[in-house]
Amino acid sequence: MHSKAKLLFHRKNIKSNGDIIEMKIWQVPDSKDKPHGLKYSLVYIQNGKRIIGFDNAEGKGDHKHYRGKEYGYDFTNVDNLIKDFYNMIEKIRGDRL
Repeated sequence: MHSKAKLLFHRKNIKSNGDIIEMKIWQVPDSKDKPHGLKYSLVYIQNGKRIIGFDNAEGKGDHKHYRGKEYGYDFTNVDNLIKDFYNMIEKIRGDRL
């Protein structure tokens, strides 16, 4: 991690069934990789496996993971990122968080 990264947001929620929802967002210098100046990692874990993930890991840009596959993600802002993440979780869980 770049030494100039500043943690802006971190939330970890462990559900009664053991599912884990964790979100981390850092402020970083703007770069080709992160033109919005943010590094983020949002993950939903079920039975110890990542089911959903949104991140912008080094060299990969904005993308999401769903059940082992990787897809592009069109990052617009943090509010939409979190909303999109929770919407995907709700779809597969079939309930409201």
